[in-house]
Amino acid sequence: MAAPAGTGIVEVLLQHRADVNTKDMLKMSALRWAVQHGDREVVDLLIQWTSTLPASSKLFPYALIKYDTERDEPIRDSTGLCVEALKGETGLLVSKITNITPFVGYANSQQTEKKRLRDVFQKGDLYFNSGDLLKIGRDNFIYFQDRVGDTFRWKGENVATTEVADILNLIDFVQEANVYGVQVPGNEGRIGMAAVTVKGGEQFDGNKTFSHVASYLPAYARPRFIRIQNALEVTGTFKQMKVRLVEEGFDPASITDPLYILQERNQSYTPMTGQVYSSIVAGIIKL
Repeated sequence: MAAPAGTGIVEVLLQHRADVNTKDMLKMSALRWAVQHGDREVVDLLIQWTSTLPASSKLFPYALIKYDTERDEPIRDSTGLCVEALKGETGLLVSKITNITPFVGYANSQQTEKKRLRDVFQKGDLYFNSGDLLKIGRDNFIYFQDRVGDTFRWKGENVATTEVADILNLIDFVQEANVYGVQVPGNEGRIGMAAVTVKGGEQFDGNKTFSHVASYLPAYARPRFIRIQNALEVTGTFKQMKVRLVEEGFDPASITDPLYILQERNQSYTPMTGQVYSSIVAGIIKL
């Protein structure tokens, strides 16, 4: 992409996927960033310019629609149509399927159908479901929030695992964090938990971790449990795996990794014990 004549400004085009956080990019007045959010399955392009008034240029038709993370489906109004997300609200990125922006699909027809959304803004229309949750910030920039299925609800609030992981990754001794939600008996939704690897030569510090998350995250988004692992399990394409972690929950009797619980009273993450677990399950300890 060439810069306009006479500007002398270098323009950089970045491929942006779910595991890349644009909020961490350094914004420089002498450098104009063009951020591309593209799906391999469909043509869907967002470009944002930082050297002018913050705005998003639509090269292809896309929209952000409200999404119910508990039901794992778009929110629809009384007429059965989807509802566009407001500025500042997290929404599902969808792109209209047309002759110019086709969706070829997969070999598996069932997977293909999951990616198609019908009757989005009018009866009979057809949109591609990106599986990405984004939001338009106050600066009019579009920010990636999470992948569908990764976001969970706790205390009536949506928790984006990517945002929480970004905060944990800022702690000096943390190598990598994988955030997910686990069920607690007697409670609705899922509570936050993180699997963390520690940098070589470092040790997990419960006091420092508590101070950090308390400074940057609201109470409902703070990981209540932290599991220390030697390495995080990833797929063949290096995406973090969460299913097994979610299934194993926070029971110290079935987890051999070091396990910690956030203790507000002590303002620290302290070792999780079987007695504490039993008290949580029995409803004696409220989370």
